[in-house]
Amino acid sequence: MKKIYLLGVILIFASCKTKVQESPENGTNDMDLAENASVSKTLDFVTSAELKETVFYLASDELRGRATGSEGIEKAAVYIEDKFKSYHVAPYFETYRDHYKAQGMDATNVVGYIEGNDPELKKEFIILGAHYDHIGVVNAVDGDSIANGANDDASGVATVLAMARYFATNKNNKRSILFTLYSGEEIGLMGSKHLAERLKEENINLYTMINFEMIGVPMVDKDYEAYFTGFDLSNMATKMNDYVNYKLLDELPKAKEFQLFYRSDNYSFFKVFNKPAHAISTFDFTNFDHYHQVGDEAELMDYEFMADLVNKLIPAFEAMSNTTTQEIKMNE
Repeated sequence: MKKIYLLGVILIFASCKTKVQESPENGTNDMDLAENASVSKTLDFVTSAELKETVFYLASDELRGRATGSEGIEKAAVYIEDKFKSYHVAPYFETYRDHYKAQGMDATNVVGYIEGNDPELKKEFIILGAHYDHIGVVNAVDGDSIANGANDDASGVATVLAMARYFATNKNNKRSILFTLYSGEEIGLMGSKHLAERLKEENINLYTMINFEMIGVPMVDKDYEAYFTGFDLSNMATKMNDYVNYKLLDELPKAKEFQLFYRSDNYSFFKVFNKPAHAISTFDFTNFDHYHQVGDEAELMDYEFMADLVNKLIPAFEAMSNTTTQEIKMNE
């Protein structure tokens, strides 16, 4: 996430069981889809172990903070590519790489693709994304100079990869899904800006875009699971709550106060496409005091919480990918 200055503490979050819909048959109406999203099989697909493995690698000292243009971020890109290959997620372009220049440096986004299984709806796209860069090496604190970026945003990358594995395994999405990991976020949203403009030039039919930003620790004393930046700009959060039949997402007043909607990669897609594009986060301004510091370490993430949250989010995205009409719209 682009720079803000706040402190916090970490508390514990109680997890609960999650439900997911079965793939709807042709002819299921959207009201039935929303009502049935929470009454089918129990979703326990994403594990804390897989999320932990990804975050621990991306936030390891070996990658030296994943600054854009560095050797460390290239290792991260190869890791993401290898995950896509192992899940049988196809590249969207000729390769997984989307190359661009960032402040004179060679930089790349990594993009995976799962085609929708409906002959018409597959022409519409949902984009799930997160940034895989961080701020690299900084001034040393107690001998540590590597800003590892576990929460910001290895946690988001792990989420996108886990969702890619889910949809590649189940193949139950009627709309097509792009899984997009960006570099250049920490130096001005450069990677997502480039990709959004490239996709716009190719006339992609974008339905929605969702960005995952800092979701490694639970929020404090909230009656919902995560917050949605730009909550009032579209009905996306409300519809996602409808799809799972409980309050999964809500607005965080502090996020609006600090204009977090404009501070991460969702904004690039909103600006270019003027379509619903939001970030999901659990950084609530009180629960994590290592933002852009060397203390943002993999050991501090709550992987059971993360797995529970991702397993709760997947049914909402699955429903989103299968509704027969475009229910999610910008608000007037």
